Amino acid sequence: MTTQLEEALKGFPLYSQDGKGKDAICRAIFALGGVRWFILEGEKEGSDTILFGIVIGLMEDEYGYISLNELSDIELDLSKQGFGKLQVRQQEDFRPVPLKKLRDSRLQEFLARMGY
Repeated sequence: MTTQLEEALKGFPLYSQDGKGKDAICRAIFALGGVRWFILEGEKEGSDTILFGIVIGLMEDEYGYISLNELSDIELDLSKQGFGKLQVRQQEDFRPVPLKKLRDSRLQEFLARMGY
């Protein structure tokens, strides 16, 4: 886990933002291509960290859990296209902000569908 992520999750263990809807604070963003993980909370579990947030850009946009180890293992092999292997990356310059303030139209559409 990066120091940045560890700092971002301090005070935001699992279930700490239940019921907050679009007022929940996004603590970190990870991305790979058009897929984004908006992390709301997380906590250490053994040698891993369990994260909870919203994933946008996969088959279904949804709330869910993912382990940091799983997230770190995801890669897209574009070697044949000359790009090598792409991995999920944490947005380095991100500062925590309520979900409603993020300028991501698909995220905002998801939140609206959820009734927030």
